[in-house]
Amino acid sequence: MAVALGAKSIGSWLSEGLHISRLRRVTEHGSTTAPLVDVQRLTEWARHALPGTGDVTVERLAEGHSNLTFVLRRDGREMIMRRPPLGPLLPTAHDVIREARVIGLLGGTGVRVPAVLASCEDTEVIGAPFYVMDRVPGSVIRERLPEAMDEGQQRDLGLDLVRALGELHLAPWQPFVDAGIGKPAGYLERQLRRWVGQREGIQAAVAAAGATARELPDYDFVRDWLRAGLPEEQPPAVVHGDYKLDNVIVQGSRVAAIVDWEMATVGDPRADLGYLLSMWPEAGETSPLTQLVAWGPGFPTRAELVDQWASTTGRVPGDTTWFTVLAVWKLAILLEASYHRWMAGMTDDPFFATLDVGVPALLARARELAGG
Repeated sequence: MAVALGAKSIGSWLSEGLHISRLRRVTEHGSTTAPLVDVQRLTEWARHALPGTGDVTVERLAEGHSNLTFVLRRDGREMIMRRPPLGPLLPTAHDVIREARVIGLLGGTGVRVPAVLASCEDTEVIGAPFYVMDRVPGSVIRERLPEAMDEGQQRDLGLDLVRALGELHLAPWQPFVDAGIGKPAGYLERQLRRWVGQREGIQAAVAAAGATARELPDYDFVRDWLRAGLPEEQPPAVVHGDYKLDNVIVQGSRVAAIVDWEMATVGDPRADLGYLLSMWPEAGETSPLTQLVAWGPGFPTRAELVDQWASTTGRVPGDTTWFTVLAVWKLAILLEASYHRWMAGMTDDPFFATLDVGVPALLARARELAGG
């Protein structure tokens, strides 16, 4: 999820949707969801925009916690449609048209992406902007590895995962800047300013509603640590922004396609590497993150992932600690906003109910990694 830079715009988003003085839980008072797709209008639009003929059938994929994903079927062909979730959204967040543009710019560069078939900014069609892409055969691995995947295949998959990331970091970045997606310098400083702005926006919105945001003392420690240790940036690259095992489609022990591009931009590629490392368990390790992702005894170590990335990109990663801490800290801030959405009844995703303890645990993990 991309977010706005300043506290004012984020606070406006929260003030519109959260209504803190009347917080309620979806599980207690029921969901406020509206129809997500107007199938009849979608079928009419598809006559001129999508391959095939006849009616379109729609099935929601109950995966992920961000943009909504659906399978479209027409004439035996399967396609994937992405649209934003319901409810007030952060400015610039869930921008599926931008996501489609990112995938389109990466087509033909050697980066493993699906083919975008069409996009639609007209909200009269299904009630929101959306885009449609080819469905890439394969599976998405979340909390568990497939039982049939042996240790050798686990190792191959881990190395190919970081190899696919390295291929992204070799793609031409100038077309993205020319298209208004990212800037060639200043990415890391902007990241700190942006995520501090989101935290401050949450606090301001809660205060405006006559309440007080909960204290997150580890957030303050990590923020100051990141500011004090801001590294010199490497030459820019296209960065995914949310690169992890469950954001790729797997065929056997190979990455067939990278998905979920809504946070992509131009910046220091070590931010992607640090994010992947923060989500990568090792044997005998426990943390709030390693309990949420798949692990297998054949997986490469984090050090081996770094070596593979360096070999693929030709870059020297140096100490990745700062980037790993940044990744965990950012995720905690993002999920704190999601926790408020759940408290307000704006989402019925049960994952967000766990964030009352999950966010503080993530921030404690970030502080631990930072040596605090």
